[in-house]
Amino acid sequence: MTKQEKVNFVINTLYKLYPEIPIPLDHKDPYTLLIAVLLSAQCTDVRVNQITPLLFERADNPFDMIKMSVEEIKDIIRPCGLSPMKSKGIYGLSKILIEKHNGEVPQSFEYLEELPAVGHKTASVVMSQAFGVPAFPVDTHIHRLMYRWNLTNGKSVAQTEKDAKRLFPEELWNDLHLQIIWYGREYSPARGWDLEKDIITKTIGRQSVLNDYYKSKKP
Repeated sequence: MTKQEKVNFVINTLYKLYPEIPIPLDHKDPYTLLIAVLLSAQCTDVRVNQITPLLFERADNPFDMIKMSVEEIKDIIRPCGLSPMKSKGIYGLSKILIEKHNGEVPQSFEYLEELPAVGHKTASVVMSQAFGVPAFPVDTHIHRLMYRWNLTNGKSVAQTEKDAKRLFPEELWNDLHLQIIWYGREYSPARGWDLEKDIITKTIGRQSVLNDYYKSKKP
């Protein structure tokens, strides 16, 4: 297969498997999405979705959030891990949204990435899922799969994002990044991986990855 045929195979397979694409993090507006994405760093989406209702019951907007102390925020979000850093980030970004953006989440990569605890990936998720702006946030699943599929060299997340944006049509980015995440969880996980179920890697996978897989399965 040519690279373009491989790319088309990935797109077609993902659209067959995920014609409707659920958003992994529960939210009701750009602000609650921003907070949920921030909490999801080194934490599962399932855990985040258990914790955000408790937090949003107290504060689901920046004005209410800064009425709480950093300590109070930290106590609620503790199960998500990294709570000292995340609680300061949530309080700090809420304050800046009020002072600089009238309490609204800005529709701009530049302004989002200026906020405390908000990196490029978080900004990309908010831009794509809250505002529909084409972006390709790369998480661990996408990074792993793009390497397994021989569509990037796996050197860095930044390189994976660059390659994804180069290979896939821009109008599909917002769907594809979610479809790849769901596919990675269901069919191509890091642990307990069964290549027989992973039709994409089995068909277009990097030869060294396939060889290593078969070697590991030998009795």
